Amino acid sequence: MPRVLVVDDQSNVRAMIAIVLRVNHFEIVEAANAAAALQAFADSSFDLAIVDIVLQGTNGFDLIRTMRERVPDLFVVAISGMTALDFLAESPELSNVACLQKPFRPIELMRAIEAVLGFRPSHDRETEVAGGAAL
Repeated sequence: MPRVLVVDDQSNVRAMIAIVLRVNHFEIVEAANAAAALQAFADSSFDLAIVDIVLQGTNGFDLIRTMRERVPDLFVVAISGMTALDFLAESPELSNVACLQKPFRPIELMRAIEAVLGFRPSHDRETEVAGGAAL
């Protein structure tokens, strides 16, 4: 079962991502800020991190850089409701990051995860999870 670190300062966004991922057989650890994320990252290993780019007190870019300094091949999905993410490909330390603009639908989240992990989750449940509502 893949382990995922979900970092977002909005509890409702973390909860919805966690629901979608648990339905798709992922193990989830949630963090509300960069400090909690780094502590979780130090305490355990993860197959994937889903990181909000706009976090209170820091930014997700710095968090991703720090995690990738420790685990260079960490798979990452960056999410943001306020920042365009298309410039990520220009930054070498942030390469191979899938990007999602909020709000996004559960199927879009699963496709982004599939893109970075390189496999198809066991099943898509867009209409079953949150009624297909955007996250």
